[in-house]
Amino acid sequence: MQERSSVDELAERLRSELNRYSPGGKLPSSRALVERYRVSPVTVSRALAQLAAEGLVVTRPGAGAFRARPRTTTAPVGDTSWQEVALSADAAADLVPRSVDASGVLVSLAAPPPGVIEFTGGYLHPSLQPEQALAAALSRAARRPGAWGRPPMEGLTELREWFARGIGGVGGSVTAAEVLIAAGGQSALTIALRALAPPGAPVLVESPTYPGMLAIARAAGLRSVPVPVDADGVKPELLADAFRATGARVFICQPLFQNPTGAVLAPERRGEVLRIAREAGAFIVEDDFVRRLVHEDAGALPRPLAAEDADGVVVHVCSLTKATSPSFRVCALVARGPVLERLRAIQVVDTFFVPRPLQEAALELVGSPAWPRHLRAISTDLKTRRDTMTAALRLHLPELALPHVPSGGYHLWLRLPDGTNEAALTAAALRAGVAITPGRPYFSAEPPAGHVRLSFAAVAGEGEIAEGVRRLRQACDEVL
Repeated sequence: MQERSSVDELAERLRSELNRYSPGGKLPSSRALVERYRVSPVTVSRALAQLAAEGLVVTRPGAGAFRARPRTTTAPVGDTSWQEVALSADAAADLVPRSVDASGVLVSLAAPPPGVIEFTGGYLHPSLQPEQALAAALSRAARRPGAWGRPPMEGLTELREWFARGIGGVGGSVTAAEVLIAAGGQSALTIALRALAPPGAPVLVESPTYPGMLAIARAAGLRSVPVPVDADGVKPELLADAFRATGARVFICQPLFQNPTGAVLAPERRGEVLRIAREAGAFIVEDDFVRRLVHEDAGALPRPLAAEDADGVVVHVCSLTKATSPSFRVCALVARGPVLERLRAIQVVDTFFVPRPLQEAALELVGSPAWPRHLRAISTDLKTRRDTMTAALRLHLPELALPHVPSGGYHLWLRLPDGTNEAALTAAALRAGVAITPGRPYFSAEPPAGHVRLSFAAVAGEGEIAEGVRRLRQACDEVL
């Protein structure tokens, strides 16, 4: 069972048993709880911390955990209605509202209730994460001379060189001087959009696209303009039309295993996309987010667009997070020309720098023999999971169209039968015990049809995938 599920279940049991103890009464010791519920000490500690955060128990180091005493006073209720006026100042000034809608992102970040199979997750299941290698890397990094000092603002030189080699290849088309180390892909994308587009400006986005990108644009006061993609990536002729119609100076794309379609930008389109952006005087933000989650049957991968761009058109983003752990937020932000200084300045103002121990740990990890072993292991495992989910869907849910089976990434993108209510299906699936991601948040305009995205990376294994599809069949029988 997943650790967080165990924590939630134990917290619920303890919550239901609190009435056995008088206010201020002591709960059983951690050792007793471990033996009674047959869980790990870490699970007990986290469950008690959860109850403490809810104000139900009080923990005292060296003494144990106690049922909290009821509060005798009620905090005064203030009047926050004034904030509606203050927060609507953008609209009053005739500016694009900078509303922040995180709902599309929270779907893949929030843990589902205990017992619900997670087809929504955007990160590797703990069993796929290189936990031992990460722990060893952190341990070695902590002992490095100066590991707890202030790093260079741009990032450690050795780490920037490693990213440059991975992006530019043996020929060295990308140099360490063109790389900034950022705190994860979401942060790097936010920096890029702030640097490249003023509030109110249009930005071109793939349609469908990653909801987190749409949320970044909306929060920055930008107008997202959709450009449709097909099985070969963005359509160049429509991209050119969108640049001419809007005057946009930024196009955001995922040329490799696009989220959510899984499409790879076709070889004949790569040069066209670069040429169109260059002629429009525009930047391409290349989000290369899952290059390290390639499946073992994928064959040779195309180079990043940044490796083929000598003119500074491409601002490239790639991260270690997807292939390691959601908490290992180390990312490269690559650019050349005057824009690099603007990116650097925004990052310094926002975050100063990525903590040096994390950068040192990244160097230790990618330089260890465990790193290529881990990448080979997840390449094999993700292909097995993809094939298991694909076979189960085709057998039990043939009415859900699967137009493309990707050879990289961690999810499938399915089209629903015409007239299907996405929200109703999502709710029915949750009642049946499986969490799925509706397709609507992936579109910046009206979607052409209903869709769902199913992740196969965040579940425990093939058994959960098969059971999750069975539960989804139950939900479809209720809604379709």
